[in-house]
Amino acid sequence: MSVQFRQSPGIHGQLKDRLIQSVEMGHIRDAFSTLDMMTQNNIQPDLVSYCVLLKSCIRRRDISRGRLIHHRLLQSRVEPDSVFLNSLIALYSKCGDWELARDVFDEMGEKRDLVSWSSMISCYAHHNGKESEAVKKFLQMLELGFRPNQFCFAGVIQACYGGDLLSIGLSTFGFAIKTGFLNADLCVGCALIDMFAKTEDLVSARKVFDGMPERNIVVWTLMITRYAQQGVADKALELFSGMSTNGFRPDQFTLSSIISAVTELGSTHIGQQLHSQAIRLGLSSDVCVSCSLLDMYAKSASKGSMVDSRKIFDKMRDHNVMSWTAIITGYVQSGGQDNEAIDLFNKMIEGNVRPNQFTYSTILKACANLSDANIGDQIHGWVVKSGLSPVNCIGNSLVSMYSRAGKMEEARKAFDFLFDKNLISCNAIFDGYSKNSKMGDAFKLINDNLDVGLTSFTFSSLLSAAASIGSMSKGQQLHGRILKLGFQSDIGVCNALVSMYSRCGDIDDAWLVFKEIANMNVISWTSMIAALAKHGQARHALELFDEMLCSDCKPNEVTYISVLSACSHVGLVKEGWEHFYSMSRDHNIIPKIEHYACMVDLLGRSGFIKEAVEIIESMPFDPDDLIWRTLLGSCRIHGNMRLGEYAAEKILKLKPDDSAAHILLSNLYAAAGQWENAAEVRTNMKQRCVSKEAGLSWMEVANRVHKFFVADTKHAQARKIYAKLEELRIEIKKMGYVPDLNCVLHEVEEEQKEKYLFQHSEKIALAFGLISTSAPRPIRIFKNLRICGDCHNAIKLITKHTGRVVVLRDSNRFHCFTDGVCSCGDHW
Repeated sequence: MSVQFRQSPGIHGQLKDRLIQSVEMGHIRDAFSTLDMMTQNNIQPDLVSYCVLLKSCIRRRDISRGRLIHHRLLQSRVEPDSVFLNSLIALYSKCGDWELARDVFDEMGEKRDLVSWSSMISCYAHHNGKESEAVKKFLQMLELGFRPNQFCFAGVIQACYGGDLLSIGLSTFGFAIKTGFLNADLCVGCALIDMFAKTEDLVSARKVFDGMPERNIVVWTLMITRYAQQGVADKALELFSGMSTNGFRPDQFTLSSIISAVTELGSTHIGQQLHSQAIRLGLSSDVCVSCSLLDMYAKSASKGSMVDSRKIFDKMRDHNVMSWTAIITGYVQSGGQDNEAIDLFNKMIEGNVRPNQFTYSTILKACANLSDANIGDQIHGWVVKSGLSPVNCIGNSLVSMYSRAGKMEEARKAFDFLFDKNLISCNAIFDGYSKNSKMGDAFKLINDNLDVGLTSFTFSSLLSAAASIGSMSKGQQLHGRILKLGFQSDIGVCNALVSMYSRCGDIDDAWLVFKEIANMNVISWTSMIAALAKHGQARHALELFDEMLCSDCKPNEVTYISVLSACSHVGLVKEGWEHFYSMSRDHNIIPKIEHYACMVDLLGRSGFIKEAVEIIESMPFDPDDLIWRTLLGSCRIHGNMRLGEYAAEKILKLKPDDSAAHILLSNLYAAAGQWENAAEVRTNMKQRCVSKEAGLSWMEVANRVHKFFVADTKHAQARKIYAKLEELRIEIKKMGYVPDLNCVLHEVEEEQKEKYLFQHSEKIALAFGLISTSAPRPIRIFKNLRICGDCHNAIKLITKHTGRVVVLRDSNRFHCFTDGVCSCGDHW
């Protein structure tokens, strides 16, 4: 039963005072209860009561209660004045309902004042797609004779931040100068700084800043922030110093922006000074400042250490989505700490902090790095529940995560679910198809005529995929489309074409593309040098390197890896030493472990095992598994058992489950007839669950890739293939072929060993190529492992017998067999 009051001025005043007091104390429910009590007791609330309640709703962005107050007022006999109606426009505008704000404005009629116009201009200016309406309202206001105030100027300038309205913004700038508002009011100056900054005209923004007679901390912070956001960190730091000189004390927003700028500069020393200043000012626990510090320490840490960043995070009193996202991002970007990022994400969920699109995007990258689709599936489920699946940054991360886990069907579903497919989305799915050798699906997607145009990155990625599987036909189709779409002048695409033709075994077409490049960069030269080196044309590669130096194109670290590899492929020891020393002497390039590995390979394969060991001992850093594996390969070639065992021991200490080291050591024992030791190595592999990569050869015939494993009988033409093999075996034996039984690493009878030799995958692929293609087309074969000595000798004789050219790419280089001779000069 409601409490009844007698009508009296005293009771009305008491209830009104109670309502106002409740609002001031933040007890909004009590205030509305008082309003209900007044209505129930037939006490009419006055306009002041409604205004007080409405302004509390504006502060709280509480549109539901704001609408209720509006409705109550319309039902009452109280006539709203311009103050109340202007407050309604402000409420609806700030809560995102521009249509209700417009309705109130339109119904005001003669009650519209300057505040009404400025509120409506500001409302339109802050809503995407309504900027032109803000300009129209500004012009209507001028036609009606109103003199704009600072808020009108600020609103219309904000509406003109970009696009077709920029010229109007510049005109308004001149108007503000003429009317004196630029020098008289800070909000107009801030709006102008923002307008110029958002059109990337920081010079004009700085002129406005410098021309302001008075500046407060907001103005300084705005200019510093815009410099930092647009990558002009040095200017931001210079301005921050000037702000301090002028006696202004930075707030949390200033510090957050300047720390971000220092992070871009990579100046940890200055960042530490800013950290100290934040502590002195009592701002180090602020979320924005803490997140900036966390990001700075994560990006500047040596060897990806997150210790300092974690200390910042752990000291924060409260964590919100921003701080959680910052620390998770730090762990993902630091490299190799993706599991820790996932653990933190789980703690974030347990702490009832709701992830946003940036959190999800980052944690999906961690799953992609780990190739862990299981955790990725769970996170995808949370994304779906949160309704964020169509967001581009999340969709792109989902495509990448599923692609790297080899789940292209799920990657395509994530791609198709995106509302707005942009270039990043398309490149992500194309890259996924490429890396998973799904060239047919990639081409189908291209032919679907996506609304988004193809980019140079798309073509580069697809060309790389075609090269990886040796699909010359797909590469040629891409080349045709590149010419049709006009990408032939793009340097990145041209470099990818050189690489594609080279890796598909066509060095002549690679050279033709290279010679057509108008402005060669270091990648162009390096790609062609590497191509020639891998095709056994080392002298040509070194001549091209000299030509590169004469063209004033400076070589980089990768160029020298290609040059040293060229020397290694044909045993040019003297030239190799000369180029190794010239790196640092002539080009100030400090040799890295990859360069030392090239030298170890060059010396070891050429029989200079002692010198190879000496260069390992002279390295300024500890040798890694690559160095020892390279030495072990040389020991296998030259039968150096003692040093081979030592190298294998070193590898297995660094990587106990390294399959290559186990296989090389086993082969070394087997070649020396030490079958018990070889068997022991193989047994150890089984016990440690270390599996040997199966030998695989493949070739493309009639736009289809045919794969062959060792002793493969699954191919539809298996009978014809093995009949051809037997025919070839008989013919090359007449030519003097002697099976190299040392290449059979099993203790069996010699007759059985010879049978095993003719079951190698590259021989099966060659036999298929001979029965399914005709001269003069070269037979192009691709193999995942190095070709064995027996296959190398046999293919030389087969090419002499058949007159066919065979181009074989193994894991190390190309072998072009013609009339019984190989381009490698038997040095591989």
